Amino acid sequence: MINLIPRLALPLMLLTAGPTLAHTLPDPMEILSGRPAGADPHDPMTAIVAKADAGKPQAAEQEFDGLPAGAGAEETYYQCVACHSVQIIQQQRVTDHRWDELWRWMVEAQGMAEPDPETKELILAYLKQNFSSQR
Repeated sequence: MINLIPRLALPLMLLTAGPTLAHTLPDPMEILSGRPAGADPHDPMTAIVAKADAGKPQAAEQEFDGLPAGAGAEETYYQCVACHSVQIIQQQRVTDHRWDELWRWMVEAQGMAEPDPETKELILAYLKQNFSSQR
C-alpha cells in the first residue's frame, strides 16, 4: 500500500493541474471583447465594417438572444436553441446549399424535430439571408 502512493502521486498531480492551468491562462479572445467592430481594419480578428447602429440592438435581437431582426427570427430561435446556443448559429458563414445540407443532417443524424414545410422554408430563408457566405 505504501509503494502505491508514490506511483499515484504523479498521475493525481497531472489530473488536478490541467483544470487549474486552464483557469489561469488568459483567454485570447477576451482582448477583443471590448473593441467595436472595425476598430482596426488591419486586424483579421475584427470586422472590417462596423454596423451603423452597432450600439443599439433591435427588439428582436434583444428578445432572441442576439439574432438579427427579420422574418423567421422567432421561428429560428425556438427551433435551434432546443439543441445549441444562438452563438453556434451566429458563427456560421456557409453557402446556401450548405444550410440545406446541414438541415438534412440535423434531422437525419441528430434527431432534430422537423417543423411543417412552411416553417422549415421560413427558417432556412432566414439563415441564408443572415448567416450565408454568399451575402
